[in-house]
Amino acid sequence: MNSMARSISNLLFKGLSFSGSPASRSSTIAPGLLYLNGMRYSTSVPNDPDTHDDFKPTDKFKGSGLSLKDIVERDVKENPVMLYMKGVPDSPLCGFSSLAVRVLSLYHVPLSARNILEDPELKNAVKAYSTWPTFPQIFIKGEFIGGSDIILNMHQNGELKEKLKDIAANQEKSE
Repeated sequence: MNSMARSISNLLFKGLSFSGSPASRSSTIAPGLLYLNGMRYSTSVPNDPDTHDDFKPTDKFKGSGLSLKDIVERDVKENPVMLYMKGVPDSPLCGFSSLAVRVLSLYHVPLSARNILEDPELKNAVKAYSTWPTFPQIFIKGEFIGGSDIILNMHQNGELKEKLKDIAANQEKSE
């Protein structure tokens, strides 16, 4: 997380705890590498003819019969809270994605997410669907809300609680 985002996050979230794992707070990223708790992980596979097919990147959506636009539409319709972010909720890879996860986790709602860094074509499909250029992108009950700055503002003025109350109530009933 860059220092500006960290400073803003610390200023805005004084007194709020992060419910993610300690590992998600100690990771750093470099192009093609993920450092987590002192260990180095490769996040890309070289296009090497010696790499076995089992270890080459795959297009998870190929063969599904759905276009990327269809995938995004399905995600948004079927998931009460859908987050397109850099990284995953347990290990966000940018300060703004981390902020979005932290705010949404305060409401104990089911959170569905896709890592847009895994597929540049999916990233472009989400941008086209929302007509919004930046990430993270948050959809609630099928409606595009915006990014982490928008939901932080909604959290601070009470709008987010109102928007999520029926989702949170349904979650409590099912537990």
